[in-house]
Amino acid sequence: MKSPVVKRSIVIAGHKTSVSLEDQFWDALKEIAANRRSTLSEIVASIDSGRNQGNLSSAIRLYVLAHYRNPPASREGSEHNDRGISARSTVA
Repeated sequence: MKSPVVKRSIVIAGHKTSVSLEDQFWDALKEIAANRRSTLSEIVASIDSGRNQGNLSSAIRLYVLAHYRNPPASREGSEHNDRGISARSTVA
């Protein structure tokens, strides 16, 4: 079954913007924020400031994917940045 894309407004660095994501990505992002004792806006602002190209929705999806592929416990002592993406990997 296809998950509908949901457009939501979020405030990033004092500016309101809209982000379109599937419900599962919104849920995962909320879970990550709760586990880090952070707000959704803070997490999204961090993702936004760290992206080199592409749109914010894509950057969020990649962030969530990296988070679950490389859980925080397995990242200790590795070459991963705070977004869980290997310092050696590149996003095309």
